[in-house]
Amino acid sequence: MYLKELDITGFKSFAKKTSLSFDTPITGIVGPNGSGKSNVAEALRWVLGEQSMKSLRGKRGEDLIWSGSKNTPRSNRATVTITFDNSKRHFSSIDFDEVSITREVGRDGVNEYSVNGSQVRLKDVYELLGEVSIGASSHHIVSQGEADRILNAGAKERKGMIEDALGLKIYEYKKLESERKLSQTEENIKEAELLRRELAPHLKFLRKQISEIEKVDQMRQELRTFYQTYFASENFYIKTTTFALKSEKVKLEGELRTINDKKRLLEATMGSEAGSDSTSIERRKKEEELSLLRSKKDECARSLGRLEGMLEVSKGENYVEEQAGVKKCRFCGQRIGADENAHAEARAKEEEKLKEARGEKESLNTELERLEKEEGEMVRKIADLSRAQDQNSKEQIEAERAVFGLREESNKLENLLTRNKIGEESLRIREEDYKREMGEAAVLVGRDVVDNLETRSPSEVDLDIRKKIERLKIRIEDFGGTGKEIVKEHEETEARDAHLAREIEDLNKSAESLQSLMDDLTKTLDERFKSGLHKINGEFSRFFSLLFGGGEAELKLTKIEKRSSFAKASQDDFLDADLGMGLPSEALAEEGVEISVNLPRKKIRGLEQLSGGERALASIALVFAMSQVNPPPFMVLDETDAALDEANSRKYGDMIEALSKKSQLILVTHNRETMSRANVLYGITMGSDSTSKLLSIKFDDATAYAK
Repeated sequence: MYLKELDITGFKSFAKKTSLSFDTPITGIVGPNGSGKSNVAEALRWVLGEQSMKSLRGKRGEDLIWSGSKNTPRSNRATVTITFDNSKRHFSSIDFDEVSITREVGRDGVNEYSVNGSQVRLKDVYELLGEVSIGASSHHIVSQGEADRILNAGAKERKGMIEDALGLKIYEYKKLESERKLSQTEENIKEAELLRRELAPHLKFLRKQISEIEKVDQMRQELRTFYQTYFASENFYIKTTTFALKSEKVKLEGELRTINDKKRLLEATMGSEAGSDSTSIERRKKEEELSLLRSKKDECARSLGRLEGMLEVSKGENYVEEQAGVKKCRFCGQRIGADENAHAEARAKEEEKLKEARGEKESLNTELERLEKEEGEMVRKIADLSRAQDQNSKEQIEAERAVFGLREESNKLENLLTRNKIGEESLRIREEDYKREMGEAAVLVGRDVVDNLETRSPSEVDLDIRKKIERLKIRIEDFGGTGKEIVKEHEETEARDAHLAREIEDLNKSAESLQSLMDDLTKTLDERFKSGLHKINGEFSRFFSLLFGGGEAELKLTKIEKRSSFAKASQDDFLDADLGMGLPSEALAEEGVEISVNLPRKKIRGLEQLSGGERALASIALVFAMSQVNPPPFMVLDETDAALDEANSRKYGDMIEALSKKSQLILVTHNRETMSRANVLYGITMGSDSTSKLLSIKFDDATAYAK
């Protein structure tokens, strides 16, 4: 992979589109001071994701956009595109022969990033560049004045630079991302556990309600069993009793018609012989009185029959009837609610009505006995009158006796028919109660108990079963409803709790996996860093000895005091936080890197004792050493040779040529020796319109042009 092209439009002094091709190992960029040649290096740094405005010599995003001049209007956007050759798929995540990264900023300060024309996040750009060990502020872009930044850096920051140079940044990103995910996973676990704890009391309540519902269901099953027995027996009783009453009625009515026909024939015979004497008149009067007496007796018997029917119904405890959805006491008419007090009151009004009914029954029995006695006496009087009326007519007497006998039989039959009617009325009331009970049963335990009736032989229902039915009905009605809503809510809540339990289990597994990944990354980072540091030390010592003509230089891994607050975090840490990667979990690493130098022929053993030139040489030696261990695809050196004398410039040039065998070099320089090592030179000039322009330049003219 190598850098193919850089396109700059509207960035700083490059008002118009400027394209630079990099198709040789070493490319030089020259130009007078103020021409904008360093803006090329800054454009490279910016397109690779630089976020520090200080490193770009600006304060805000708008400062990077061409601000306009007298002849050239200002730009609304700055755009830089860098293109890499990816024919060997060094960018393994992109299956194209070229990879172009573009960054744009508008005057509103909003940045946009794209890869091969598709918009991406800055995080995506960092991860992509991390695959090939390049970045915005990495060791491979070194600007004027920053050559010894690695010397000035703190031990921890210097360790980060070395990790970057060794291509370990991608592991750092992965570790930070894993830490962020772990933190988020732990928050999710806490949230899920909190939700489950909040759910627990309600779930406990619902389980208690379900237990109650199960008890009610059990009561319904018991009620169903009792209903089956009750309905089967009652159905049999109603059918058999109805048939018996109808059969008896037909028989009695037939016998009564026969007797009445005989009586009418005899009475017609007797009527022709009856005189108009006083005995006859008295007899007819008595007969009329007897007829009236018998009417009273019949009315009394019917009233007695109705009372007996009511008392018969009361044996089944069924004192409740429902009309238009309202439950009322059958005897007192009072509305009945679901509570026990209302039932108790209804029952009390019912111990009262029944008592009155029984008293009335006794009175009616007494009255009926009196009327029957009076009837007997009246019949005897009429018989006496009949005998007295016609002492001489044996046939008349016999006829009267026959009529009397027929009347006696007729009365008995009428009494039996009256009792038959009372039985029918009692059965009608009982059947109405039976049908009403069936309606309630269909609501309480389901229609199948009504639709699938069995017929059983017992003619009477055990009163104990009726009492059990009434008690169960009251308990079920007191519970209210079928509990379907509670069952549904319980199922949903149980499912929610089970889901949270599974989620917590999955999150715990994920947390364990992330922790394991972090441990592996930490181990990999540690091993590769120590191995890389050893290799860098070898190159550092070699380059240092070459530049200084001897001496020693070494990087040492040291322990540093652990910082405990964000106030002590470095700017890079906060930059990572801005990129959404979070701060390191320990607010910061416990290891750092110190630099030890020993100049030849001098008693200097610390960086603080080096002169400016010596620091420049030491920093160059270290930068080049880091580049040799993990060569980046390209390096930008922006006037890092400015402080070198002629002898050191030649050494610097030799080092550049050695470096170019492993990395593509872009040199921004005034140094003739450095320019002589370049394969291609680009000249940057600034015209009267204050815009930077790219010129073709010959090497022979480069030195003069650079001045």
